[in-house]
Amino acid sequence: MGKYKRVLLKLSGESLAGDQGFGINPVVVEAIGKQIKRVHDAGIDVAIVVGGGNIWRGLAGSAKGMDRAQADYMGMLATVINALAIQDALEQQNVPARVQTAIEMRQVAEPYIRRKATRHMEKGRVVIFGAGTGNPYFSTDTTAALRAAEIEADVILMGKKGTEGIYDKDPNQNDDAKKFDNISYKEILLRSLSVMDSTATSLCMDNDIPLVVFKIDDFENIYRAAIGEDIGTTVGGK
Repeated sequence: MGKYKRVLLKLSGESLAGDQGFGINPVVVEAIGKQIKRVHDAGIDVAIVVGGGNIWRGLAGSAKGMDRAQADYMGMLATVINALAIQDALEQQNVPARVQTAIEMRQVAEPYIRRKATRHMEKGRVVIFGAGTGNPYFSTDTTAALRAAEIEADVILMGKKGTEGIYDKDPNQNDDAKKFDNISYKEILLRSLSVMDSTATSLCMDNDIPLVVFKIDDFENIYRAAIGEDIGTTVGGK
């Protein structure tokens, strides 16, 4: 596979926390920013969807009796904090970046407008999508699938902490876990593999969006995945 023309990078909130496990580690964000700059400098359009789990997890809140929608809105706001951190890291590297949010907050970011997002990328800007889809009950994985379809990204690059790709069972708990080099979306759904939630998986499957799952612990993998190196697990096909 040659290098992609337009990628959507899905970053978990946890990846911004580094070893501290919560919050934002500026050293980690800077390192991620440098790798995104490499992708940008290679002439690849970059869009980013970032999670908020390093600050707040909506599901955890609702599990403790909080209203689910309220907890999810809090999670969406957490993703905006992360998006602003990534924007700052990119601008420190002289990479022009724009944050677009699904919940309007004009003082800190543009509202999400698909055509404007595409135009930014055509002009060489990195676009960071915050606040999920703007709706409770939808994960940032689903946001990544939705935005990738909307901006016609060639691939979703999904960085996972602590795992090299997709396995037939949890590699952290099973020594005999086998890694897939390639797998179809249908098989992910049939095997109930926890790659991303079923809504996101179905959206990717229905719109033929390939997915590359790779280990985010080595930040250089962001660049390797974007230029089409054979790393992690590639998901595609029905």
